[in-house]
Amino acid sequence: MSIGVFVAVLGAAFLHASWNALVKLGTSKLTSMLILTIVQGAFGALIACTRPLPEGEVWWWLLASGALHAGYKLFLAFAYEHGDLSRVYPIARGAAPFLVLLASGLVLSDRIAPMEYAGIVSLGIGVLLMARGVFSSGESRKLLPLALGSALATAGYSIVDGLGARASGDAVTFVAWLFVFDAALFFPASLMLGGAGVVRANRQIWGLGSLAALLSYGAYAIVVWAMTVAPIALVTALRETSILFGVLIGWLLFGEMMDRGKVMAAALIVGGVVLTRL
Repeated sequence: MSIGVFVAVLGAAFLHASWNALVKLGTSKLTSMLILTIVQGAFGALIACTRPLPEGEVWWWLLASGALHAGYKLFLAFAYEHGDLSRVYPIARGAAPFLVLLASGLVLSDRIAPMEYAGIVSLGIGVLLMARGVFSSGESRKLLPLALGSALATAGYSIVDGLGARASGDAVTFVAWLFVFDAALFFPASLMLGGAGVVRANRQIWGLGSLAALLSYGAYAIVVWAMTVAPIALVTALRETSILFGVLIGWLLFGEMMDRGKVMAAALIVGGVVLTRL
C-alpha cells in the first residue's frame, strides 16, 4: 500500500467516525439514518447521470451491495438506540476485518504480507477490547446482536464492493449506483420497521442528516477507490482506525467515559496501523 493510499484511507476513517457521531446526535437514529440515505441516494443519482451506465454483471454486484449497505445501516441505527458511540462503534467495526481477512484467504486473490496479517490481528483485538464495557459496565446487551449484524454486513459489502468496483473498472460510477440501490431498499425497509412517522423531521435533523450523508459519501468513495489499488482486507482493516476517532468524539463531545481499557485498546489499534505500514 502506497503512502498516498494510506493517508487517504485514514482521512476516510475520520470522516466515517464523524458521520456516525452526527447520526448519534439525532433523537431518532432511524430517522437520521433515513435522511442520510436519501441524500446519499440523490447525490449518487446526480453523479450516475453524468457517467456511462454499468454493464453486464456489474448490476448484480450493485444489487448485492445496495442490500448489504441497507442492512448495515438498519442494524447500526437500532444499535445506537441502545448504546453509546464509543461502545457500539467499536463492536460494529471491529469484527469486520476478521471476517474480511477470512474471506480474503478463501475466495480472493489478494496477497497480504505476514506483517500486514499481524497488523490486522492487532487491530481486531484492540477494537474487541474497546467494546468489553458491554459486559463490565452494565450496558444494554441488546446492542450486541445489532452491532454484530452491522459488522457482518460491513464485511459483506467490503468484499462485494471491492470486487464489484474492480469488475466495473470505474469506482466513481460504482459508488454512485450503489447508493442509489441502497436508498431504494432502505426507504421501504425503514417505513416497515419505523412506521410513517420515521420520515418526519425538523430542519435541524435534516441538516445534520444531510451533512452526515456528504461525509459518508466522501469517506466511502475514498475506500472503494482504495480497494481497487490495494488489498481489500488491508484497506478494510486500516479503515477501522475510525474507531480511534469515534472514541475521541464520544469522550470529548458526548462526555462518554474514557477508562484504562479504552486506552489499552487504542494502543493496540495504533500498533496495528503501524504494522500495516512496515
